[in-house]
Amino acid sequence: MRIIAGRHRGRVLTSPTWPGLRPTSDRLRETLFNILAARLPGARVLDVCAGTGAVALEALSRGAASAQCIESNRRAQALIATNRDAVGEDARCMIMPGDALRVLQGTLTGGPFDVIFLDPPYDLAALDELVDAASRHLAPEGMLVVEHASRRASPLRNGHPPTRTVRAGDSTLAFYS
Repeated sequence: MRIIAGRHRGRVLTSPTWPGLRPTSDRLRETLFNILAARLPGARVLDVCAGTGAVALEALSRGAASAQCIESNRRAQALIATNRDAVGEDARCMIMPGDALRVLQGTLTGGPFDVIFLDPPYDLAALDELVDAASRHLAPEGMLVVEHASRRASPLRNGHPPTRTVRAGDSTLAFYS
């Protein structure tokens, strides 16, 4: 796993050494950031169910102003911190520990966010609820992106389908503006 482009291009990130964490692949992150490229300079980014922090760190590498990572798993929180410190982004990348839905139902500092990326477990039952909770923190012209299993329908955002979907093997990116 590595940073694909920007000022940290080529930097290798630490991958998880335990089962159960499914990092967004380099290929899928490249697709995601090719689509988001024009939105990134100066953006405030929220990475929900952040895992390794690769999405947040890629956004910072490509010009985002700040990134916040929400993660419930303590080992993953430590992994995000390791990756963040390895690329020197400890001042611009914050880690918010806790259950994603509970955190999103509260007040977040640093928002509203220009880009929100959700990568919850593929078997999460309350995906629509998580998407709606994240939407509360989206800037008026912002973009919400959900990575989900291709075998499942894209979640609804406040009852509405995504404006765009991109399928890449077992994963689909659903975009909401």
